[in-house]
Amino acid sequence: MNIHEHQAKEILREFDLPVSKGEIILSISEIKEKISKLKDQEFVLKAQIHAGGRGKAGGVKLVKNLKELEIEAKKMMGKILVTHQTGPEGKTVKRLYIEEASSILKEFYLSCLVDRETSKIAFISSTEGGMDIEKVAAEKPEKIITTKIELNNEISQKDIEKIISPFALNENQKKEAYKLVQGLYKILTEKDATLIEINPLIITKDRNLLCLDAKMNFDDNAIFRRPEILKLRDLNEEDPTEIEASKFDLAYIKLNGSIGCMVNGAGLAMATMDIIKLQGEEPANFLDVGGGASKEKVSAAFKLILSDKNVKGILINIFGGIMRCDVLAQGVVDAAKEINLSVPLVVRLAGTNFKEGKEILEKSSLKILSALDLNDAAKKIVEAIK
Repeated sequence: MNIHEHQAKEILREFDLPVSKGEIILSISEIKEKISKLKDQEFVLKAQIHAGGRGKAGGVKLVKNLKELEIEAKKMMGKILVTHQTGPEGKTVKRLYIEEASSILKEFYLSCLVDRETSKIAFISSTEGGMDIEKVAAEKPEKIITTKIELNNEISQKDIEKIISPFALNENQKKEAYKLVQGLYKILTEKDATLIEINPLIITKDRNLLCLDAKMNFDDNAIFRRPEILKLRDLNEEDPTEIEASKFDLAYIKLNGSIGCMVNGAGLAMATMDIIKLQGEEPANFLDVGGGASKEKVSAAFKLILSDKNVKGILINIFGGIMRCDVLAQGVVDAAKEINLSVPLVVRLAGTNFKEGKEILEKSSLKILSALDLNDAAKKIVEAIK
């Protein structure tokens, strides 16, 4: 689960970490009232969307006074920002964050995240603050320091020294950096965060550290024990279909292709999407119905796929383990009849009760193509939509 910058900064403030004073605006009607409470000075106006690259898209503005701030805020609220992370459709700005402008002497990059490959917590630090870290990694890999830490109650002094080593800080700044690194570690472990990114972390002209921007992601699977984090969820930033999927505990991500996929198991779902691409088409979604889905859950998943107007055909790929193929088949038949299926459907079943599942599909009177294996299924659905 993602949260907005202003929410991330509230969490940083909760852990007594350095952030600027700010004001959040949730509607155009609030602009005049909120701005009237501020002192006349320079501000930074920031669009709040769940995507990077806001500045290049016109979502970050430096304004010189309150009059200019009000004008720019009215322009920005409701604007559609298109960045490298939003896709061509962009995101509509529905909240703004006003922050006191900061005098910047130096910019750094600092983040911590769960490193699943090593089961450790990784801190990434770089002197290339303010840039996309992926670009830095590709063009200047020597500028990135990665420190992987075993999960303990605290970070050792040796690890902190390595994390902050690229920054060449003075003694007072080192004390601030120690506190910052320890605070980020606490947030990651105590709030079930999977990523905390401070970009840029700056040294102000007063020679102090300040978190100028902040991004946080949280583990969806742990959110049940973090009600204070769940309250920060902004449904306006999520795809409506993905919100609907979450009600049925379905792992669904909308993509831009034309072939809908229904699969049980994340690994099998990834393989299914890969083989569709190998056959020259693009998947319309990632959808994992899970290992023990009910007939109702499968029916809901089927309806979600068909709600995408870009879907020209559907590939269902089920390996029955805990998930029984006859349960899946009945869910497909029920949903297809209710929605009046009008696109090609290819089904590949294997495993528990696959014979019973095939029998249900054959007796359904629906136009369903059966596949022997995954490669055969991909070929058939690609040919069918052409």
